[in-house]
Amino acid sequence: MDGCFDMMHYGHANALRQAKALGDVLVVGLIPDREIVRCKGPPVLNEQERYLLVDAVKWVDEIITGVPYDLSPEFVEELFAKHKIDYIIHGDDPCLLPDGTDAYAHAKKLGRFKMIKRTEGVSTTDIVGRMLTCTRVNPHMTKEREDEVHPLTRSFSHGGRNRDSSGPPVSNGSNNASNAEAGMSQLVISKDLRVGVSRFLPTSRRLVQFSEGKSAPEGATIVYIDGAFDVFHAGHVEILRLAKEAGDFLLAGLHTDEDVEARRGPHTPIMNVHERALSVLACKYVDEVVIGAPTVVGEDLLRTFNIQLVVRGSVSETAGRGTGDSTRYALPCQKGMFKQLPSPSNITTRSIIQRIVDNRAAFEARNAKKVASENAYYSTSKDYVKEV
Repeated sequence: MDGCFDMMHYGHANALRQAKALGDVLVVGLIPDREIVRCKGPPVLNEQERYLLVDAVKWVDEIITGVPYDLSPEFVEELFAKHKIDYIIHGDDPCLLPDGTDAYAHAKKLGRFKMIKRTEGVSTTDIVGRMLTCTRVNPHMTKEREDEVHPLTRSFSHGGRNRDSSGPPVSNGSNNASNAEAGMSQLVISKDLRVGVSRFLPTSRRLVQFSEGKSAPEGATIVYIDGAFDVFHAGHVEILRLAKEAGDFLLAGLHTDEDVEARRGPHTPIMNVHERALSVLACKYVDEVVIGAPTVVGEDLLRTFNIQLVVRGSVSETAGRGTGDSTRYALPCQKGMFKQLPSPSNITTRSIIQRIVDNRAAFEARNAKKVASENAYYSTSKDYVKEV
C-alpha cells in the first residue's frame, strides 16, 4: 500500500489496519517530497516526519521509500518481483493518473489488487480547514495579524455561501485565493456559521479495532503521559517512544475537548477526543489510552491504574503561557515519581499551522481542488463497501 501520508490521521491508520488484515505482512510505500510537489503541491510535513508517523503505526511491518507517485506497469512489476508483494491495496475512492486513467489498472488486470473501505469523516484537506478556522479566532495558534487573515480561514469561519452549494466550485477566471475560498465554503458549516463540522461518526467497534485490549503484566512499571495529542505529529511519536522506554507499559491520558479549549483557546482542539484517541491508539508505543483523563494528576488516577512513573516532554503547546501546567503534576512531583523527558522534536500543532499559513498560496490551490473531489465522492461516488 502506498501513499503520501501527509498530516497523518486516523483515516490513514485505519487504511493501514485494513490492509494488514488482508495479509500477513504489510509493506508501505512512502512517496517522497519531490514526487508530491510534482503531482499535488507541497506537503505539510516533510519526508522524515511522514516516515516517523508511518513507522509508528502498529500495523506497519516495512516501509519502502522513494516510490513514484505514478504506479507504472514497470514499477508494479518491480514490486512483485523485487519486494515480493502479493497484492496492492487502495481505498474505494478513485485514484487517477494525470492522464485520467486508473492508477491501479495494471494490478487489477493481473488480479493482484484489493480494495478497502475509505475511512469517512476525515481528510488532510478537512484538517487543514479546521486549522485555518482556528487561526481566525485564536491568537495563540498563529503569528498572523487580524488584517492578514487567510482567505480560506474566512470562508471556513463565516460560511461564505453566496451561491448554490450543490455543485463543485466553478472557475470564473479569478485568482487562486478566490477559487480556494469558494471551494472551502463547500465544506459542512455549523448552524452558527462559525466552524466546520467533522463528519466523523465514532462507534464502539472502531475503538475496539484500534485497541488491543492489553493489560499490564504483573510487576510491570506503568508509565503515564497525558496531554491533548492534537493533530498527531512526529513530535508526539518521539515523546511517546521515550515514555515507553522509561518503563514496561505506557498509559496515555487524553484530555477532554473542553479542557483543551480552556488551556489553548477557541477552536481547539483541532481533532475531537474520539479522533485523537484513535490516532494515539494506533501508535505502537502506546499500550492503553484513558479517554477524558483529568488535567490534574491526582491520587485516584495513580491508584486506579497503578502508575509508578508520570512523564511529560520538555516541549508543550502552552509552555510559558501561565496556563497552570506546573500544578497539574504537583502530586507526582511530591511523591518523587515525576520525570520531564527532553523532547527530541520541537514540532507542535501551532508550528504545523504556521507552516500552512506561511505557504498560503500553494495550499489555497491544492485545497480548492481537493475539496471539489471530496465533495464529489460524498455526493455521487459514495457507495457501501464493507470494512475489513
